[in-house]
Amino acid sequence: MPSLDLTRSFVAVGRRMSITQAAEDLFVTQSAVSRQVRHLKEAIGASLLVRGHRSIQFTPAGERLFQSADNSLRQLQDVLEMLDAKQQRKTVKITASIGFTALWLLPRLIRFQQQCPDVDVRVAAGTKIVSMNTPGIDLAIRYCTLRDVPKGALRLFGETLVPVAHPSLKVQRLNTPGQLTKQVLLEFDLPGRPWLHWHGWCAARSIELPRDQRMQHYNQYDQVIQAAMAGQGIAIGRHELITPMLLDGRLAAIGAMDVGLSPFSYWLVKFAESRSKGSGDAGSADALVRFIAWIEQEAKDQGSKSSACM
Repeated sequence: MPSLDLTRSFVAVGRRMSITQAAEDLFVTQSAVSRQVRHLKEAIGASLLVRGHRSIQFTPAGERLFQSADNSLRQLQDVLEMLDAKQQRKTVKITASIGFTALWLLPRLIRFQQQCPDVDVRVAAGTKIVSMNTPGIDLAIRYCTLRDVPKGALRLFGETLVPVAHPSLKVQRLNTPGQLTKQVLLEFDLPGRPWLHWHGWCAARSIELPRDQRMQHYNQYDQVIQAAMAGQGIAIGRHELITPMLLDGRLAAIGAMDVGLSPFSYWLVKFAESRSKGSGDAGSADALVRFIAWIEQEAKDQGSKSSACM
C-alpha cells in the first residue's frame, strides 16, 4: 500500500485540479506535492495525471483512484474527529436536503450559535438519503410519509402548499384557470412528488394547463424560491419553508392554502447512539441534546408564525 502522505497529496491535487492550490491547502511547496504525486505513480505503476497548458486532467486510472481515495479520506477524517476525545469544541453534524437547509435551517442557525457559542454545527446538505450507520453524522432531517419514518423520529411539522409570487408582479389571487396562462410558472423538477408540480396542483383543482404554458424548470427547490423572489414567475410555495419571506414581504401568497395536498412531513432523526456510549465524549453528547431541544423549539415557533400569516 502506498503511504497515506502520498495518497493525501494526490487527493488534494484532485480536489483542486491544481498543484499550486493543493500545495496551499497542504501548507507545503509545489515541488513537494509534485514529488509526492510522482512517487505515488511509481508505487502504483500507472500514470495518474495528464498535464496540459495550465491544466491537469485525470487518466482513467487516476480518476478511479481519486474517487476511491477521496471518499476514504473523508470517512477517515470523520471517524477521527468523532473519536478525538481531546477536542475542546463540541460538534453536532446534521444532514438535510439542499432546499430545507437553504430555506429553513441556515437562516435560523445564527440563533443557536448565539445561545450555544461553544458548539460547532456542521451541516451536510445533499440530495441523497444518508445511511443511519454513516460515521460522524448525528442527526438528519427526513422528508417523508409516516409509513417511511425511521423508528424514534420526531415530527417537526407537516407541509402546506400555496402559490406565491413577488409583490412587484402584482398577480391577482388565482381564482380562474385563465390567470395561470398569463404567468410564467416556476417548476421544481423532482420526480415522484406531484403535489410540488404545477400539473399536480392544477389536477387537484380540475384545471388543465395548455401545452404552450410558459414554464421555467429548476432541479433544486431553493432555486425555485430564489427565482420567485426575483420576480421571474409564480412558484408553489412550501409554506413552512418560506414563512419568513411571506412575513417580510419578499413573497406574497396569491392562492388558497392546501393543507392536505402533500402527504409528507419533516422529521428529525437521531443516528446511532455512539455519542452517549463513547468515553470522553460527554461534552458532544450534551451539545447534541441542546441542539435537538433548540430545533424542536424552532419547529414549534414555526407553527405559530405559519398560523399568523395564513
